[in-house]
Amino acid sequence: MMNHLKNLCMINGASGDEGSVRNYLISNLDSKAEYHTDNLGNLIVFKKGRKSPSKKIMLDAHMDEVGLIVTSVKEDGTLTVNEVGGVDPSVVTGRQVIIGKNGLSGVIGSRAIHNLSAEEREKVPSMESIYVDFGAENKEDAEKYVLPGDYIYFLQPYEEFGDGFVMSKAIDDRFGCALLLELINSNLEYDAYFTFSVQEELGLRGAKTAAYSVKPDVAIVVETTTASDINGVSGSKRVCELGKGAVVSFMDRSTMYDKELYNIAFEIAENKHIPCQTKSMIAGGNNSGAIHVTGCGVKTIAVSLPCRYLHSPSCTAKISDMKSCLELVSELLARAAEL
Repeated sequence: MMNHLKNLCMINGASGDEGSVRNYLISNLDSKAEYHTDNLGNLIVFKKGRKSPSKKIMLDAHMDEVGLIVTSVKEDGTLTVNEVGGVDPSVVTGRQVIIGKNGLSGVIGSRAIHNLSAEEREKVPSMESIYVDFGAENKEDAEKYVLPGDYIYFLQPYEEFGDGFVMSKAIDDRFGCALLLELINSNLEYDAYFTFSVQEELGLRGAKTAAYSVKPDVAIVVETTTASDINGVSGSKRVCELGKGAVVSFMDRSTMYDKELYNIAFEIAENKHIPCQTKSMIAGGNNSGAIHVTGCGVKTIAVSLPCRYLHSPSCTAKISDMKSCLELVSELLARAAEL
């Protein structure tokens, strides 16, 4: 799983541009798995297990990552950009980036601090205040290489550091993809569908069509979620913590999770000694929001990896939590088949 995670994080694939991620997943699927791609770009996989469950089970992870997109070319050859998904402009200034299919090198710039008024220095930067410089002489020169609609990706190496930590772009949600791939390539006890969905960062779009196609009775969404376990943050605002295991939510801004599955998850965690925690704050959302209201309704649970600096070029997570997520999801799959 860790090998696949590293490879997947290094692939560029923002919302609407997930093709390279999808190709990697397809090339690493168990030969016994059946798959197809729908019109929106979701990869839908079916893997036969030793038994057929009474309920149809779907596991989901999204392929897309956050990034930027070129909106115009300025007279001086720099590029105006907008976000693809939730990107905080305050964490990207000065970052190296890769531009377009040709992989041009660039850097995210903004007005120098000595050119800002005292009032402007106190304000949070906006997306309109940043630009991308890739060394073009002027607009005419820049347009030979870049056009509006080209994607821009953060240039950030995958790195393991400290006491079992991992830092990379796109851990959200290439971790979920790596975990699902690990399960597909294992000897499953029960038949299951696996959906690698597109455009989660733009509003859960791919999950909506994938769930409509599969028509599951039960869904397990594998995600990452924000951890704010840093100095100066206390109580519920810490949300969850690295090193304390998989995160199972009871509610977020898009889903009220199935109570039976929620209770089963913690029962499994206790009996199998799997580190597990819940979110202490009702915030955010994931593909569960689209999946659980599809068709006649889907019993849904989300198992998430706690991650610091989410949606930044340097998402940070812990390997021990990844292993906890894998163990918990594996056990949940077996229990969901018995509902």
